[in-house]
Amino acid sequence: MYLTMRTVWLLSVGCLLAIAAPRPATAIGWTAVVAVLVCFDVITAPSPRSLRIQRSTARAVRLGETTTSTLTVTCTGRRRVTVQVRDAWPPSTGASHERARLTIPPGERRRTRTVLMPTRRGIRPADFVTVRISGPLGLAGRQASLIAPARLRVLPAFTSRRHLPSRLARLREMDGRSAVMVRGSGTEFDSLREYVVGDDVRSIDWRSTARRGEIVVRTWRPERDRRVLIMIDTGRLSAARLGDGPRLDAHIESCLLMAALASRAGDRVEVVALDVAVRAQVRGQSGPALMSALADTLTPLDAELVETDWTLLASTVRSTLSQRALVIVLTALDGADGESPMVHALGAVARDHAVLLASPTDPDLAELRADHASSEAVYTAAAVERDTVELVRMRNRLRRRGIEVVEAEPAAIAPALADAYLMLKAAGRL
Repeated sequence: MYLTMRTVWLLSVGCLLAIAAPRPATAIGWTAVVAVLVCFDVITAPSPRSLRIQRSTARAVRLGETTTSTLTVTCTGRRRVTVQVRDAWPPSTGASHERARLTIPPGERRRTRTVLMPTRRGIRPADFVTVRISGPLGLAGRQASLIAPARLRVLPAFTSRRHLPSRLARLREMDGRSAVMVRGSGTEFDSLREYVVGDDVRSIDWRSTARRGEIVVRTWRPERDRRVLIMIDTGRLSAARLGDGPRLDAHIESCLLMAALASRAGDRVEVVALDVAVRAQVRGQSGPALMSALADTLTPLDAELVETDWTLLASTVRSTLSQRALVIVLTALDGADGESPMVHALGAVARDHAVLLASPTDPDLAELRADHASSEAVYTAAAVERDTVELVRMRNRLRRRGIEVVEAEPAAIAPALADAYLMLKAAGRL
């Protein structure tokens, strides 16, 4: 049962009566009258168990977009009911208009809609719907929580997809679909064409020139059908918040953009997320199926508060790849010393593969380093400066081992990683 504000106001009338007739019997008698009326309201109110609730919602929605949850309430009893409904969702779904008041005749149904705008990625379950039916006096009523299960998958926002068209345009130029085709070291032979002024004389095909009687040059295109393995670090460093979201969300954005770009470039993309164990992996997919599989697999992924096992990462790369490939590692540089397991593991991987490390940086560090307003701020700025020096030292050690390092703020790391990939492909280093 539940009480309404009418009961409170009715009891306050008893206070006035007690002031007018200050005797214990007045207060006791009035309280008893109110109690009887409340019991009458509860007994005569229709049972909420006579209602049938069905909840329907979209299977998935991208983070930052809106969707609706529809509740269908059916009255199976013989009496007309006026019911208050609360569509209960977790706070991170951003539910609004979740409360409604419905009047349902016997045997009929009514619908109400709740607007959902999720603020966090992941799977958001909903189990109960709370219903209230008041009695004829409106003093009290019956309340129940009815089961109406639903699950909403909040997919990654993938805001970096706006950078995809410009990168695909650059890819088409590199791929020879533009008017100019250039030779790059290690690229694949494409076709023959007539020599034009300005062509590199080293690209002349002398056999074809002798056979055709005119100067012919070879044209080249970037390698196709290469393997790209994206490793996502889900350890403790990925749980750090950078701006409005955790570092892991920036990793996922970078992974989605890279997968879309590499897949369109004709490369085979595989994704593995790990820390001390493999948390998720996507293999053997291509085209639209790859992006759909990535969205479904990475949606429930969360950072674990454990130290990443870099030996596991190196062994996973060795067991996955049998020939030279591009290994993209999405992690964070934490300013550890040069003898850290990450440097040794990635150095071993770099001996057999091209390794590209992408690390989102904290956008607040520049502000902290420039703040000298108080003694505490000065100590914080000094700590940031020391951490910056250690990061530079770490970055230099990684590059001496042949590892390309890309650093940018969370909003810029995905396009920066895509640019580094295109640079490697144009140079024929994949």
